[in-house]
Amino acid sequence: MVLDRLQAGFARWRAEPPAHARFGADFLAPPPPPKALAASEVPRVAWMLATRWRYTAALAAVPAGRGGAVMVLPGLFDADGSSVVLRDFLTRLGYRAEGWGLGRNLGVKSVGLEAERLIARVEALCAEAGPVTLVGVSLGGIMARLVAHRRPELVAKVITVSSPYAGGGRATNVWRAFEWATGERVDDPAVIARSQAIAAPLPVPCTAIWSRSDGFVNGFICHDPSAEAVEVSSGHLGVHIHPEVLLAIAGALAKDAVVQDR
Repeated sequence: MVLDRLQAGFARWRAEPPAHARFGADFLAPPPPPKALAASEVPRVAWMLATRWRYTAALAAVPAGRGGAVMVLPGLFDADGSSVVLRDFLTRLGYRAEGWGLGRNLGVKSVGLEAERLIARVEALCAEAGPVTLVGVSLGGIMARLVAHRRPELVAKVITVSSPYAGGGRATNVWRAFEWATGERVDDPAVIARSQAIAAPLPVPCTAIWSRSDGFVNGFICHDPSAEAVEVSSGHLGVHIHPEVLLAIAGALAKDAVVQDR
């Protein structure tokens, strides 16, 4: 009885958009997720880690991909160590999975004012292995889109994971941490203009993996009509190692290979 009620309540919640999903066309209009969702992030990631074993068979059954270079761009404060699980998974599928090699993601402090250091890394990998698929987590996905706009010839595809690119910085519960880490202000006209340019449709294929229950960023601005949207059930912390996300990334890579074959 209790389980039936919980399932019915979850179904209603998914069918009825939450308050932070209701906003107009204004880029700066989306609000952040409710504080209750943010407060649930730590226990939810703990539960995810404790129950990952349930996906062991599904992850092991993913067929090998077609290969190619993949660069994983970490989220705010994270470095390449955070993507070891994801890169090992992609390597097992036959991809050349690389970190970004720029240390911790501190925004422009890491990639340069014009993302020149990141573009140089992508350019070097492209020279060795051909156009690169960029998999960006949170802030890393926003940077991946920036590279694809600036140098589309280097990029095979962009896959964003919980990246709030389709709205302003205050549509997150971590905008103060962003300002502290990067030295930029989310309400700076230059930052807003850059964000709006990043949100424009990409000149390369794009898959946006998002969650409506994300507690740190508004999941409803983590995708847009120009991208293939894949919804998962996950919080923000640890999203890049969530089994649903690993499966979604593998599926996006495989789907792109099928399209190219045609």
